[in-house]
Amino acid sequence: MRASEAAKGIAAMIAACLIWGLSPIFYKLLAHVPPLEVLSHRTIWSLVLFGLVLAAQGRVAEIARVLGTARGALAVLLAAATISVNWGLFIWAIQVGRTVETSLGYFVYPLVSVLFGVVLLRERLSGAQWAAVGLAAFAVAVLTWGLGAAPWVSLTLAASFGVYGVIKKFVTTGPVVSVTTEVLILMPLAAVWLWGVHNQGWIGPSGRNLGTFGHSLSDSLVLMLSGPLTAAPLILFSYASRRITMATVGLVQYLNPTLQFLVATLVFAEPFTRWHGIAFPLIWVALGAYSLSAIRQERSLRRAATSSGTSSTTPT
Repeated sequence: MRASEAAKGIAAMIAACLIWGLSPIFYKLLAHVPPLEVLSHRTIWSLVLFGLVLAAQGRVAEIARVLGTARGALAVLLAAATISVNWGLFIWAIQVGRTVETSLGYFVYPLVSVLFGVVLLRERLSGAQWAAVGLAAFAVAVLTWGLGAAPWVSLTLAASFGVYGVIKKFVTTGPVVSVTTEVLILMPLAAVWLWGVHNQGWIGPSGRNLGTFGHSLSDSLVLMLSGPLTAAPLILFSYASRRITMATVGLVQYLNPTLQFLVATLVFAEPFTRWHGIAFPLIWVALGAYSLSAIRQERSLRRAATSSGTSSTTPT
């Protein structure tokens, strides 16, 4: 039974990463729609789908419990602000042909997250893990020097998602409820923006006003699909994380940026310079070293827990 559950968990995790990794193709279909318009629709349609899921599960009341304490409300508010930055930048980067940088950001993210854990949560790293973080930093420095500018899209995506992860440690509810609460907080902003776009001619940072929804059936349907595209992988991830080890989750998650990278280079034909050719392998080595160390740590903890459980039941 356990093996069966683990297999289901791995399958769910792979499915989630396939959706995340191939999502640039979806957002490229909306390259003509201003990013804030896409982000607003993503927020609203995500809320619709998450709300239906929670209603079906009879868990809508959990939203009120999340917002019922000052600490919970503040954590969700900060998480909502952080994830909106991450989502918005991701959409913009795909639209303007910087998918290679988004893939780099999600390759770097695990190591940035580890660094945040050390600085903000006082977590400890092994020597191998410190070496992995250092190697990733060196790779980013090489890329910055070679291109003459820091890969700010990659770093901002990695940092915003890393901060989001730290904030989520202070949210005690499950991921589906917490994300539903986050998009609920963002929904009024999204609704006001779309009202301004459709009724007041607001143009925003892009300098364009389309008011796409309702004028083009195909674009309207694609915008509506941004809700399931956001909700489905998160629900799959939540299902998987309860059935497989965190080390396995971490390893399978690399499928996401790998697919983004392949889409960028093979489908979108984005430029991949020799400096990218130096930096990416360094980061892959860093991720490999970190993952190997994390797997060893997890196995060591499991052995220690098993040993402790055995010794506590052995007669003296």
